[in-house]
Amino acid sequence: MIEAIRNAFKVRDLRKKILFTLFILLVYRFGAHIPVPGVDIGAIQKLFSSKEAGILGFIDLFTGGALSRFAIFALGIMPYITSSIIMQLLTVVIPKLEEWQKEGEVGQRKVTQVTRYLTLVLAIVEASGYTLLFQSQLGTPFSVLDKYLIVITLTAGTALIMWLGELITQRGIGNGMSLLIFASIISRMPQAVYDTFRVINPAVAIAFFLLLGAIMVAIIVMEKGQRRIPVQYAKRVVGRKMYSGGSTYIPLKINSAGVIPIIFASSVLLFPATIGKFSGRFTSVVNALSAGSVYRMIFEAILIVFFAYFYTAIVFNPIEISDNIKKYGGFVPGVRPGRPTAIHLDKVLNRITLPGALFLASIAILPDVLGARLGIPFFAQNFGGTSLLIVVGVALETMMQLESQLLQRHYEGFLK
Repeated sequence: MIEAIRNAFKVRDLRKKILFTLFILLVYRFGAHIPVPGVDIGAIQKLFSSKEAGILGFIDLFTGGALSRFAIFALGIMPYITSSIIMQLLTVVIPKLEEWQKEGEVGQRKVTQVTRYLTLVLAIVEASGYTLLFQSQLGTPFSVLDKYLIVITLTAGTALIMWLGELITQRGIGNGMSLLIFASIISRMPQAVYDTFRVINPAVAIAFFLLLGAIMVAIIVMEKGQRRIPVQYAKRVVGRKMYSGGSTYIPLKINSAGVIPIIFASSVLLFPATIGKFSGRFTSVVNALSAGSVYRMIFEAILIVFFAYFYTAIVFNPIEISDNIKKYGGFVPGVRPGRPTAIHLDKVLNRITLPGALFLASIAILPDVLGARLGIPFFAQNFGGTSLLIVVGVALETMMQLESQLLQRHYEGFLK
């Protein structure tokens, strides 16, 4: 590992990309500590430290503590993530968006532009909601000018985060948006580790952190796990050239949906709870969907399994893959080309998605159970299934990019 890092810094272009990425992450974390004007930060932090924080404490995790400081980056990258998810869902039902996606780079630019505009709309709505919420919770009314200033500042902060994420993707290493969420979650973990050792017996804390380490290893195994469908290609003649046949495979991941089912399930559960928090009503709903609640765990597990199948069906089209295999003269051994191949792929995918979905559900619920048993709610917030999956997934993705860059330059990489 140390040798691979040393090799990465030996390459001038790669060193520039790594340092540029670290610089952007530093700017992002700096913006998470600059409060918006006209707000009593002490009162807001007191609200988050109380038991009434509830849902807000969970949301604060994805902003790296920026929401509890009501900083200019208080909305974090979540408006962009929500916008991207909405666009992915709309692509399935709106033919024009699907047409744009198939147009290549030009169409992708159009989709990205619409995603940006939708992000700004969501940011304005969320900024207005948080402004009204904190005004009602703190009992200190803001003037009309303060409200406009806060909403504009938070929206501009979201636009700046979008730009920073795109800069990392274009000029740095890894996916920019994923790395920003990664930085937000990682920034909270040292304090959470300290608080855990402070609240419970150190021996018990060490045992649970070892258990978390085992969970992270299991996540890596599941992320790498796949079912390979063999595909055989016959010899074919194109013009005056003859292309020899060969064999390859279609890798079907056990967890094709990644962390998306957990994010979807969390969003669905957060929506009624957040509305109840904003309005000051539906107290029973807010309490039932709070972290550590048995009802929340049950609903979350069901939703994760549902969204795992739902999102897998969106990202993987067996009919299209079957047509492409048939078009290039390929076939799955023992299965006729065309529709039977599509049915076979769909059956295999449904079978392997179930253990992946159940694994995601167990990973999401286990930290909540541990937090409830230990009596430390921040344990589930900082070491929950969503946090662990994002941290491990982004780390693996970034490491793979560094690996490919090093191998291109004939250096030994991380994965030996």
